[in-house]
Amino acid sequence: MTRRGNAEGSIYRRADGRWVAAVSLDHGRRKALYGKTRQEVAHKLAVALKARQDGLPLAGDRQTVGQYLTTWLESVQPSLRPRTHERYQQYVTLHALPEIGRQPLSKLAPQHLQRLYANRQEAGLSAMSIRHLHAVLHRALGQAARWGLVARNVADLVTPPRAERHEMQTLSPEQARAFLEAAQGDRFHALYVLAASTGMRQGELLALRWQDVDLDRDTVQVRGSLEQGTRVIAETKTGGSRRQVALTRAGVEALRRHRRAQTEERLRAVYWEDRGLVFCTDIGTPVDVGNLVRRSFKPLLKRASLPPIRFHDLRHTAATLLLGRGVHPKMVADLLGHTRISTTLDLYSHVTPTMQREAVAAMDAVLST
Repeated sequence: MTRRGNAEGSIYRRADGRWVAAVSLDHGRRKALYGKTRQEVAHKLAVALKARQDGLPLAGDRQTVGQYLTTWLESVQPSLRPRTHERYQQYVTLHALPEIGRQPLSKLAPQHLQRLYANRQEAGLSAMSIRHLHAVLHRALGQAARWGLVARNVADLVTPPRAERHEMQTLSPEQARAFLEAAQGDRFHALYVLAASTGMRQGELLALRWQDVDLDRDTVQVRGSLEQGTRVIAETKTGGSRRQVALTRAGVEALRRHRRAQTEERLRAVYWEDRGLVFCTDIGTPVDVGNLVRRSFKPLLKRASLPPIRFHDLRHTAATLLLGRGVHPKMVADLLGHTRISTTLDLYSHVTPTMQREAVAAMDAVLST
């Protein structure tokens, strides 16, 4: 039998062979932690002592991963955007709990997470989604370590599958013009003009309010983003995303026509919910992204005989067209709302060879006699 001082807790072996760690609580009480090996109870004792030191309640041996994750989701909800919390819940409920929910939190090991990721991938979940699941669990278990409920964050010891980068599809200048021509007369023509000329994100465009638009100065202010699913306008994700965007002449003209058409539509409407949105439904409410893509965007691509690209590829198209015309990457990064220019250069590295050839030609012109 091995004992320590009262301030440190104690470890000993019972007559039946089981190991016990005992830790002192308030008012003379003691808590016993049991295990099959000395190493196991030593680990539990370290967790308990840290929790006591931090003024936290000691976790019972029977607390499961599912019970902890449920409590954690409730605790972080006030600090998350609604859509983000909804995604966290989906990853936990649909993927984590069925596999590891009954596992005791104190006994959760790296192999449990590694097996979870392998099973989810075998079931058809994409590598990127598994990486998102890993990020959620890493954050949750990191909090458990800070609360003293576990000795370490086991997610630090697990490597999620490597995500394959989605191959972006961009429109050529001719294809971009064909798409905007096909969109003439469409209720969302101005939306597509701005998407292809400014590179604004879909959520940013659908959150745009008329108070953010200054057609006299040819600018718009990006202040928020429409959350998919909830159709709630939330703050932009980063400080760089909150920015002023310059408009092309075509963009200004398209917005002027759109504002006149919206005013007429509003006067004809039996009911109108005034939220000041630039792009909205026929009763003034936020646009459902799925309906926009299915009823407007995809049919326009087909009408223009263009490949079935994503709406987000209009953003890539804007960046590629600008970089291809020699616009400095820093200016493109500012336009897109990238915090770091390295993000822009990494995403659009396929344009770099063209830029390099133009740079070499320019140097030839400077040095030629």
